[in-house]
Amino acid sequence: MQTVINLLYGAAGLALLYYGAEFLVKGGVKIAQKMKISPLVVGLTLVAFATSAPELVVSVDASLKGHGDISIGNVVGSNICNIALILGVCAMITPLTVNKKLFKVDVPLMIGSAAVLSIFCLMSHGVNRWQGLILFAGIITYTVTSIRTARKEESGNAEAGEDSSDVNQLVAVLFVAGGLGMLVGGAKLFVNSAVYLAKLFKVSDAVIGLTVVAVGTSLPELATSVVAAIKGEKDIAIGNVVGSNIFNVLAICGIAPLIAPISAPGISWVDLAMMMGVSVLLYPLMKTGFTISRKEGVLLFAIYVGYTVYLIKF
Repeated sequence: MQTVINLLYGAAGLALLYYGAEFLVKGGVKIAQKMKISPLVVGLTLVAFATSAPELVVSVDASLKGHGDISIGNVVGSNICNIALILGVCAMITPLTVNKKLFKVDVPLMIGSAAVLSIFCLMSHGVNRWQGLILFAGIITYTVTSIRTARKEESGNAEAGEDSSDVNQLVAVLFVAGGLGMLVGGAKLFVNSAVYLAKLFKVSDAVIGLTVVAVGTSLPELATSVVAAIKGEKDIAIGNVVGSNIFNVLAICGIAPLIAPISAPGISWVDLAMMMGVSVLLYPLMKTGFTISRKEGVLLFAIYVGYTVYLIKF
């Protein structure tokens, strides 16, 4: 009976994730128009940070409960999932056009932040408070710089600031808030359901964090990016993934250790190497015509499937 209830919770979580993503994308686009900033910046900041809220909640909670492998595994696994699974699926649905600013600035920053986290994990078998403080300072700097730069670049762009819809700013904010609430609630239901089922099969904390929890907390990104791609908001689709990866490393691995230092001996160099590998691979994929094609989407998806099979078997 308990198993059936958990399956129903998982189904309800998926429904909340889908509709929450719909609201978040719609509200995010309207806010971009009102604030005269591009959808890309909204994807990199507001939408990315909002959809990463489940990762933050889960990682902090796991850290407080002494499950460091789940806390770090959630971040590492989510970053792998965001690139290989989410961008792979989105590109298979529709080829994704890459914004040059994203390619030149944000993707290198994503790669750099992943490298710093990998070094910290290998040095400390987790992340201590000082390392967390360094990462947290990074997310503050990144957010402030992104918004200031965007406002300067878009201040003279009438198209970015033009709002032909009758949906006012308050309604847009309500859409974002409501969508975020549904995403967090949906992710929590799904993750709790998935972790329960994984425990039945005696799966380790590290594997649960890298797979079940990572995919579960990345469902908001998946739902949001897929919906954005279908609706033609490709800047939000890609920006959401890149921004979420930056947020996962700098904010989540910055905040959680400040509350309680994280020990994660179960996270191996293979997992960190996979996170670095897919992050670096994204750079040449984007450079080919500044488009992630369907074939490249299939490649990313295949990499994720292969990595998941490796974790389950080994």
